[in-house]
Amino acid sequence: MNAPVNPKKLIKGATGDWEIVIGMEIHAQVTSQAKLFSGASTAFGGDPNSHVSLVDAAMPGMLPVINEECVRQAIRTGLGLKAQINLKSTFDRKNYFYPDLPQGYQISQYKSPIVGEGEVIVDVPESGETITVRIERLHLEQDAGKSIHDLHPTMSFVDLNRSGVALMEIVSKPDLRSSDEARAYVTKLRTILRYLGTCDGDMDKGNLRADVNVSVRRPGEEFGTRCEIKNVNSIRFIGQAIEYEARRQIGILEDGGVIEQETRLYDPGKGETRSMRSKEEAHDYRYFPDPDLLPLEFDQAYVDELAQHLPELPDEKKARFMGDYGLSAYDASVLVAERASADFFEEVAKGRDGKAAANWIINELFGRLNKEGKDISSSPVSAAQLGAIVDLIGENVISGKIAKDLFEIVFTEGGDPREIVEKRGMKQVTDTGAIEAACDAVIAANPEKVEQAKAKPTLLGWFVGQVMKQTGGKANPQAVNELLKAKLGIE
Repeated sequence: MNAPVNPKKLIKGATGDWEIVIGMEIHAQVTSQAKLFSGASTAFGGDPNSHVSLVDAAMPGMLPVINEECVRQAIRTGLGLKAQINLKSTFDRKNYFYPDLPQGYQISQYKSPIVGEGEVIVDVPESGETITVRIERLHLEQDAGKSIHDLHPTMSFVDLNRSGVALMEIVSKPDLRSSDEARAYVTKLRTILRYLGTCDGDMDKGNLRADVNVSVRRPGEEFGTRCEIKNVNSIRFIGQAIEYEARRQIGILEDGGVIEQETRLYDPGKGETRSMRSKEEAHDYRYFPDPDLLPLEFDQAYVDELAQHLPELPDEKKARFMGDYGLSAYDASVLVAERASADFFEEVAKGRDGKAAANWIINELFGRLNKEGKDISSSPVSAAQLGAIVDLIGENVISGKIAKDLFEIVFTEGGDPREIVEKRGMKQVTDTGAIEAACDAVIAANPEKVEQAKAKPTLLGWFVGQVMKQTGGKANPQAVNELLKAKLGIE
């Protein structure tokens, strides 16, 4: 896609500017209790080879049987990607030998995938841009097992628990132009999958991993030769791998060399990519239709039924939050990034000022959770508790400063915010007489500052701070401001 080149995305080499071109292949483990072609469990963490059926182990005469739940999840994902759903698709054999692939081939989809072209709208925080990444296809395939090389000095072991687990391979067009865009794309795609419930997106468990295709070119020229960085299992590592690989290729080209098409691995310890094998083309895999599986066919009514029951997805939810609650695009994006966060916000905002609820969640709650290494699902402060704090501020029972102290108490000790305010005497002082006495005391004690304030009205803030200190932060700030302005003669 030869869109206008953004100069900010170019990399400066020794001989001029270069543009990175990135395409992604995301392997997402389908959320289902059984594997794609057998009834074996997909549970994580079982003893080696404890979740293996005769089909997974490729015993003679064992035939695959399609798992309808995996088909449903693939269609739902396609709908979430605004993609073409193909009512007829076929499974093919992709022939290659690995010790952890017992059949000697992988059952995948090649020419006729279950999902065709779609798109993902991506907000890129670093640049403030919104980009559209085109999806080329989504197909179903089975995962391979796992080779283990560090348990014996001379032998390797094979664990087939993952063998046959259903994967959705989501292939993008080469529309990404920076590591920031790539990281934002994977983050957004993972959010969509989690909203749909079709993949949990847990990269630590290998349930979501990326093959990253990277090439470089002079701006406006044809695509260069790409190298594929295989099985990157962290969004941070995706960014690092792209940065390293692009500069590696630029260095070769500027020295007069040629980029060899190959598959590479990223080593996060060394921060570099290294060659794994020469890159295969489709004909190297000798694809042919799997004779044990009939074409996969369903009708439009089946698709429409699944579409009717899709949840509200992040883009729609973001637009609604901006419209219904008056949130900024940034605040709405932060809140819809995780479905649990969006649900938490709606509970707090119900019947309250949406902007105030968003501010407290984003600035106070998320900040504190990040500091503690927790997420919203393990928040010590419930939506009801945070809503009560917002109510107490709105009712002028407590000031913003007292609210922060109250939040800290609720976060660390728990309890009902209203009861805590009552028992600990945290109500703000709204009695004008008491506030006026505190103002008079501060003014009387600082005659020089009074004269300075009349000449320099910005000193009012210093007086407000002194009065708040004298009242233990309990005075109503608005009342303090108004009284001081009157007493100091500041407009």
